[in-house]
Amino acid sequence: MNPHHAGPLAAPSPWLVRWAHLLSPPSRVLDVACGSGRHLHYMHSLGHRVTGVDLDTSTAQALAPNSECIQADLENQPWPLHDDHGPRVFDAVLVCNYLWRPLWPSLLASLAPGGVLLYETFASGQEQWGRPRNPDFLLQPGELLERCQPLQVVAYECGLESDPPRVVQRIAARRTGAEEFAASPAPLK
Repeated sequence: MNPHHAGPLAAPSPWLVRWAHLLSPPSRVLDVACGSGRHLHYMHSLGHRVTGVDLDTSTAQALAPNSECIQADLENQPWPLHDDHGPRVFDAVLVCNYLWRPLWPSLLASLAPGGVLLYETFASGQEQWGRPRNPDFLLQPGELLERCQPLQVVAYECGLESDPPRVVQRIAARRTGAEEFAASPAPLK
């Protein structure tokens, strides 16, 4: 059983737990590709207002009933988080084990001034250890740092973990408030 809550949810990412202190409750938190809702549940337990978006939010809604869940196809539809004033902004944007490069402009534009991006996913080299193997879903060396260049990096990790073996990149970064984000990201070389 997860020590952070009762129920069938998997434990939250240790990276998220480690850097959750960067947010003061009640922050507005967006979990992109929220899956089962483990991070929605965890962040709500810390006193945050949480929104999750995924292709299928039925499990997340059932297991994290205090969250706003938005069902959307992030890879084939426009960014679903807009209101009358434009893109909705959040005090934190979380992404765990998901990479869809065309979303970068929307992710960055969703950060409020002072907002925190906590991002963790598989990186090049993972194909030696298991899935994903498709390079479209693996960060290239230094890519996460480059994508977050307009932000103030608080922490960054890249490397091979042993249990289970996997290659990851992780970042905790803050929008200082002065950044302007381009409509589309510069291509990486």
